[in-house]
Amino acid sequence: MQGKPFPRWLSVAILMVIATTFGSNHIAARYAIDHGVNITTAVAARSIGAALFVGVLVLASGVPLALPAATRWRAVAIGALIAVQSYCIYSAVARIPVALALLAFNTFPMLFSLISWAADGVRPARRALIAMPVALCGLALALDVFGARGDIAGRWAEIGAGVGFALGAAVSFSTALYLTSRWLKDMDGRLRTFLTMSTVAVLMLAAGMVAGNLALPSNPGGWLGLGLLMLFYGTAFTALFVLLPRLDALNNSAALNFEPIAVLFLAWPILGQGVEPRQIVGALVVVGAVIALGTAKR
Repeated sequence: MQGKPFPRWLSVAILMVIATTFGSNHIAARYAIDHGVNITTAVAARSIGAALFVGVLVLASGVPLALPAATRWRAVAIGALIAVQSYCIYSAVARIPVALALLAFNTFPMLFSLISWAADGVRPARRALIAMPVALCGLALALDVFGARGDIAGRWAEIGAGVGFALGAAVSFSTALYLTSRWLKDMDGRLRTFLTMSTVAVLMLAAGMVAGNLALPSNPGGWLGLGLLMLFYGTAFTALFVLLPRLDALNNSAALNFEPIAVLFLAWPILGQGVEPRQIVGALVVVGAVIALGTAKR
């Protein structure tokens, strides 16, 4: 039996802790990559950990595992998109400051709205249409696309690949969200996540073996980063699913957008990734616009 819903202040606080834990996974990933772990190994480890965490929830809850064949293949297709998203976001984290990678990735709510508008004719609310360009302006400020001397070409050469991977992660994730809402909306969330994470793990392991670049860490720093990214990601996923019925996520989910802000402050002492004050202002603009987008009525 589900417990009583938490007070709103407590729900928001818990969601912010979960968001910080998700962000810590990306910091741990960057630490692992800086210490010799490759991206394929990192994504495979994260997915295996998450699949094990959620798999325990599925078994403990007695969720029925039988599914129609068509539904299973749709889940695999969505898992493939999440595999692309996972690889892209870790590739972005490996190339640019973690907070900036997450800010670029956080454009996915806008892309989801645009995909829904194009595919289903669901026009975003006026507030959402205003929030989108505001978020993009904030993102340009956060990424400091003009550079200290207005050298756009030089700045883009520095961050372009990382931003491109982050936006690729946003596109694949928003597409996966749209297909999930169309194909798997009636499937139990725990089973859906287990199938998705298992698919990502299998695909990453297969890709790593075929390419011959699936390797265990070669030093203690790599092992530490790899273990922490699995721990943080699995813990955040599990906490979100276990506590979701009591968090009133429909009204409080905007608190999860605290992730890039948390990473801004964590990445500085841990990774030495400082940002300029104007970039912090841009980050706040992005997060504020995304929250406005997420709370806009349709």
